Amino acid sequence: MEGGAAQMVVPILGIVAAAAVTFYTVSFMEMRDKSFEELDEKYSEFDESGGRQRRSRRRAERDRKRAK
Repeated sequence: MEGGAAQMVVPILGIVAAAAVTFYTVSFMEMRDKSFEELDEKYSEFDESGGRQRRSRRRAERDRKRAK
């Protein structure tokens, strides 16, 4: 009976581990994007039109990548 329980536990642990890795990967990607946007906004105060254009280009590129 112990062998049967081990056969069920190992795949479940693998699924849980994969879900955790995916969650942290997505979370860190969102944090990175947010921090870059904040930096861009901070430095775009000096050049308003250029910062807005860069932000809109980056958002368009991100949306295009997500649409693929």
